[in-house]
Amino acid sequence: MTIHFSCTMCGRCCHGLRLPIGVDEAMAWLRDGGDVQLFCEAIPWPEEPPADNHLAWYKRRRSFAALSGQLPVRVIVSLMAAFEGACPNLQPDMRCGIYERRPRACRVYPAEVNPFFSLDRDSKLCPPEAWHTQDVLQGEDGEWTDLEVAGSIAGMREADARDAEVKARLCAILGIASSGLSNEGIVVHAPERERLLWALEAAQSAGTGGETGIAAWQIVSHRRATLELLQSAGTASRPASELEGTTAKFMGFVPGDPA
Repeated sequence: MTIHFSCTMCGRCCHGLRLPIGVDEAMAWLRDGGDVQLFCEAIPWPEEPPADNHLAWYKRRRSFAALSGQLPVRVIVSLMAAFEGACPNLQPDMRCGIYERRPRACRVYPAEVNPFFSLDRDSKLCPPEAWHTQDVLQGEDGEWTDLEVAGSIAGMREADARDAEVKARLCAILGIASSGLSNEGIVVHAPERERLLWALEAAQSAGTGGETGIAAWQIVSHRRATLELLQSAGTASRPASELEGTTAKFMGFVPGDPA
């Protein structure tokens, strides 16, 4: 199905967000005085997937290897520009104050970066009139016809893969080693701005040389059944309630056990 779209500059997608950004964009955001959080999730990874499991290989490219107890895992760390209310770069007339250097995610919206997700107009913040236009966003063949959108999607995917080992070093520098279980929840870490910027610069300047040393990670859950399953698999795990009073926060995607 051909999808038509034209931005109406309503500003809805510029309010109250956690915006996925790359390492380079995170450093720029922090230097501008913004806040960045780390969203951490772990995927059990006892062995490499078959070659035709394209979704698994997509996740592998944007993750790094770690251990949780005896269980090999892959950890996905997403850097998120966080703000309440209007984006700090949004002008009164709904124009972007950093338009020429805005993050790739802003250039992509409302398209999807994940090749396994289809664009669902009902899930987007854009008003109905944005979809009633002659401008084509996605053609019948599923290709993104807007050249900037297509280029930004490719750029986000490349950054995800390129940044994975930088994020492994970043977490080691910051002493971050707790995550949620993928598809169930994430652990959100919010280091102080100056410390995070310093750690990002250090992690990036360390260079690349293959996989970073395997780190020990702890998987956090708000469900007793999940914790029991993780423990039976020999993982290092802990209940989400134990994060209370720390700088980390658990965010569940599914209902947890009653308090």
